[in-house]
Amino acid sequence: MLQSQGTQHGGRTPETAETALRRLSHYLLAHYQKGTRPVRDWRTTTNVAIDLMVYAILSVDEKNQVLTTYIWYRQHWTDEFLRWDPTRFDNLTQISLPVESIWVPDILINEFVDVGKSPHVPYVYVSHHGEVQNLKPIQVMTACSLDIYNFPFDVQNCSLTFTSWLHHIRDINLSLWRQPELVKFDRSVFMNQGEWELLYVLSRFQEFSVKSSDSYAEMKFYVVIRRRPLFYTVNLLLPSIFLMVMDIVGFYLPPNSGERVSFKITLLLGYSVFLIIVSDTLPATAVGTPLIGTYFVVCMALLVISLMETILIVRLVHKQDLQPHVPEWVKRLLLEQATVLLCIRDRKKFSRSRTQSSDISRQVDNNDSTAKLNHYGCEDPRECEMVGGARLAPAFAGQAEGSPLMHGVLREITTIRQFLEKREEFRDVAHEWLQVGYVLDVLLFRAYLAAVLAYSITLGTLWSVWRDA
Repeated sequence: MLQSQGTQHGGRTPETAETALRRLSHYLLAHYQKGTRPVRDWRTTTNVAIDLMVYAILSVDEKNQVLTTYIWYRQHWTDEFLRWDPTRFDNLTQISLPVESIWVPDILINEFVDVGKSPHVPYVYVSHHGEVQNLKPIQVMTACSLDIYNFPFDVQNCSLTFTSWLHHIRDINLSLWRQPELVKFDRSVFMNQGEWELLYVLSRFQEFSVKSSDSYAEMKFYVVIRRRPLFYTVNLLLPSIFLMVMDIVGFYLPPNSGERVSFKITLLLGYSVFLIIVSDTLPATAVGTPLIGTYFVVCMALLVISLMETILIVRLVHKQDLQPHVPEWVKRLLLEQATVLLCIRDRKKFSRSRTQSSDISRQVDNNDSTAKLNHYGCEDPRECEMVGGARLAPAFAGQAEGSPLMHGVLREITTIRQFLEKREEFRDVAHEWLQVGYVLDVLLFRAYLAAVLAYSITLGTLWSVWRDA
C-alpha cells in the first residue's frame, strides 16, 4: 500500500489523489536502476545518517558471550533519482515505496552472530527532495566481551558497529542523525522493567582500513547496561550470610559436648546443598570466575575450618585415662598469658562450675569404695594401713606376726589407696586439659570471628564501590 502526504484543495477528490500516487510511483520507478548507487556523478559521496534507540535488553548470555537487544534503527540518505516537482503530482511531498524497488545501502553490524526474529518492514519513506528514510525495528544478537567478575553488581559495555560491508568511505560515508547528547540519555522507548537497566548509549565515528587499503566509515554505539542485583542478593547472598552467622553462634555451645560437632556438620551439609541449588544461577564462562563464586568457596572453607577447630577442642577436653599431663609451656602460654590477652575473667570460677558435677560423682565413688572397709572401723582408706593393725592388735596379738591373712588385707588396702590416688590424678589431668581447651576455644573463636569480619567488610566495600560506580 502506498501512503502520501499532500495538500488537497476543495475541488480535489480522493480519486484524483489516488491517481496522483499511482502516477508518481510509476514516474519514479519506471526507469529506476536499483543496482547502482543513486548519484549522477560517481565522484559524489552518498552520506547515510543513522540513529539508534534501545527498546529492550532481551538476554545476556555470559557463557556464549552474546547480547540480545531490541532496537529501533533509523537511517536516511539522498537518492538523486527519486526527486519530483510536487506541483505536477497534486502537491505530493512524500511517498512510501517498496524497499525492494530502490537502492538501499549495505549497512551491517559487525558484531552480528545470528539473525534475530525481526519484523519485516516492506516500505521506506521518500520526500520530493530525494531524501529516503528507512525506519525498522531490529532484534540484534551480537558478540560482546562480558565481564562477570563483579556479578551481580556488574556493568556491561557492548558495542554495535554499523558500517558498509563493501563500499569505501569515498562512496558511502556515515554520520549521526541526532546530536550525541540526545542519543546518550535517550530512554524514551526503553522498557525499564527487566533484569538490566540502560545507563547510556555512547556514539563515535571512526575510519578504519584493512592492510593499507581504502578506508571504511563506521559508526560505533556503546550500549552500557547495569544488572539489578536485588534478586541475587536475596536468593544468593542472604542465605549464605545466615548460615555463616549460625556457624558463629555455634561456638557458644559447650566445647566438651558432642552437640557442637553435630551442629557444625549439619551446617556444612546444608551449605553444600545450597551451593548445588544455586550453581545454575551463577554465570559460567571459560575466561574467569565471578567474585561471588570465590565468596562461596571461601565460606565453605571457613565452615570446614570451624569444624576442624571444634574437633580439635573436643579432642582436648575429652576425658581419657591415659592422657598425659599438660606441658608447662602450654600452661604458661594459654592459662597465664592468653587469659590476660583475651581478657578472660573468673576462669577459676568457670572451671569450678564446670567440674562440680564430676566432683560430686567422685565423692560418690569414694564412698562406695570405702564401704567395704567399714568393718575394720576405718572412715578413710588411708587410715586403714596405719590404724588397722593397732585395732586388730588386741584380738590377734599372738597371731599378727607372720599371719598370711593380715598381710593380704594390708596389701589390698594399699592397692585400693593407690587406685584412688591414681584416679584423682587422672581427674586433675582431665581438669587441666579442660581449662586448656576452654582457653584455646576462646582464642580460636575470636581469630575465626576476626577473619570472617575482615572478609565480609572487604567484600561489602568492593561491592558497594562497584554498585555506586
